[in-house]
Amino acid sequence: MDPSPETLDQTGSPHRVGVVIIGRNEGERLVRCLRSILGTGGRYAVVYVDSNSTDTSVASARELGADVVNLDTTRKFTAARARNAGLARLLELHPNLEFVQFVDGDCELNAAWLPTAEAFLRANPEYAVVCGRRRERFPERSVYNHLCDLEWDTPVGPRAACGGDALMRVDAVRAVAGYRESLIAGEEPEMCFRMRKLGYHVMRLPDEMTLHDAAMFRVGQWFQRCRRAGHAYAEMAALHGHAPERPGVRPTLRALAWGVAWPCAAIGLGFAAGPAWGVGVLLAGPLFLFWRSYQSERRNGGRTAPAARLYAAACVLAKVPEAVGVLTYLSNRLRKRPSTLLEYKSKVIGT
Repeated sequence: MDPSPETLDQTGSPHRVGVVIIGRNEGERLVRCLRSILGTGGRYAVVYVDSNSTDTSVASARELGADVVNLDTTRKFTAARARNAGLARLLELHPNLEFVQFVDGDCELNAAWLPTAEAFLRANPEYAVVCGRRRERFPERSVYNHLCDLEWDTPVGPRAACGGDALMRVDAVRAVAGYRESLIAGEEPEMCFRMRKLGYHVMRLPDEMTLHDAAMFRVGQWFQRCRRAGHAYAEMAALHGHAPERPGVRPTLRALAWGVAWPCAAIGLGFAAGPAWGVGVLLAGPLFLFWRSYQSERRNGGRTAPAARLYAAACVLAKVPEAVGVLTYLSNRLRKRPSTLLEYKSKVIGT
């Protein structure tokens, strides 16, 4: 059925909700992502933003019916830049767009998510961002995928920030001039922080939102991902750490304390008082951190004992790569060098 005249904007477009997909060399993952959205019968305007893929991503997106934006290769690629470019293109095509769903190209959108999320934002004008449950597509294929699935299971209710997948109020995104394009990671919490300063809020609903494919099978990928998180903490602290809630400051200090200061102190004690003392202190700190994290996951996270143990152990081990990420950011800042992307995923062949 054709849309009635009152539902059309000045360009003749019926769209009030648009979708921005970003990706680079996502292969079959991108095809699944596009089909999950474009298979809704044309209800949503869809733009795919490509960051110089060398596979068939661009051809697949065009073939499936998405509008494609190819980012200029002379500028640094970031997810923030890609999302801004996608929204700009959506608004060029549909000036009266009210809501935009940002989706990473390695995710599939749940068919019921957009109607649910749109209804929530329409009924709650004080909220600018709404996200739901992101699940890992293949959690059983590796411990790293399983850890991602645990990480995505965030508490339901008002939150400080969202992840890469979320439905946002276009006016709110425009009010803060979009994502900060210089950030190589952590661009979502940073923009949410600026939105909240304007009085907007972020909600996490219990509904299923996206199915993600981390494709992490090597410890090096996990290390790089944690390193990127540490970099994001440090940059957030540098940008907004002076604010009353001091975003990014605590995780930055924790990474440095447990990933650098504690091991150095243990080694120093080993030289001063003997190896036994050094080893004892080196082990005591992580064990204490593990037990505290485990209790928190059981009590507040509601996880099963095995899941809580795995997640707590990962939190402890992650402090080293997170500290490396913090030091990477500090080193680049001292030398006035721009940060480069910290990618952990492999190119997918097959499309």
